[in-house]
Amino acid sequence: MSRIAATFAALKAQGRKALIPYVTTGDPYADVTPELMAALADAGADVIELGVPFSDPMADGPVIQQASERALAKGIGLPQVLAAVRAFREGNAKTPVVLMGYANPVERYGVERFVADAGQAGVDGVLIVDYPPEECEAFAALLRKADLDPIFLLAPTSTESRMKAVGRIASGYVYYVSLKGVTGAGHLDTAAVADMVPRIKAHVNVPVGVGFGIRDAATAKAVARVSDAVVIGSRLVQILQTQPRDQVAPAAAAFIAEIRAALDEGVST
Repeated sequence: MSRIAATFAALKAQGRKALIPYVTTGDPYADVTPELMAALADAGADVIELGVPFSDPMADGPVIQQASERALAKGIGLPQVLAAVRAFREGNAKTPVVLMGYANPVERYGVERFVADAGQAGVDGVLIVDYPPEECEAFAALLRKADLDPIFLLAPTSTESRMKAVGRIASGYVYYVSLKGVTGAGHLDTAAVADMVPRIKAHVNVPVGVGFGIRDAATAKAVARVSDAVVIGSRLVQILQTQPRDQVAPAAAAFIAEIRAALDEGVST
């Protein structure tokens, strides 16, 4: 059982939902990421999504686009991302880490080299936004061979055939993009999420996490009622971008602890 699967199984046994924060590697300071990841885990994050900076993050809204630009300006690329994971793993062998990014940096690095190095660094899953499931069965097989979970996006516009394609090769969890648009945009319709998640689960035999548009504890709690996990990215990145270096980890911890408390209300552990 992968570290991600074990985490979701333990949460399910406790009647709890997964909290998955996203941060961009190297933002807002080049050296802060391992410390930031540790703070997120200590505050109640169950899985950490770590963004790989890219010059054209087409699925991301302005907040994460700017985070990518800031990180790239500091020289952050895949080698630095993997180094951050290795540093985090020195103090944390439990919390799963998922790399989230785009095909270009992976292909420039070399796909087989990337998979091998990610596994050795302590990565647990990989989500490549612009790798559709129909076109990356070989990549998914390569990941699974290295004990990494291939994770995929589904959206409100996803067809049943796309859900089935994801269901055939996904492991770990599926990330449901709850809005039509980019990260951090629009108003989240929790009723629409509640309608969509069972449709996804009819074709996908892994937990379903929901992200895009979750900005506070109340929204997170509403989404958690109808999903297996809550993913929070843009709002967290937005909070961190204004912090001085010594306040980045405490600010992240305070925000995530608030969300964790809301998700756990009424749960006896």
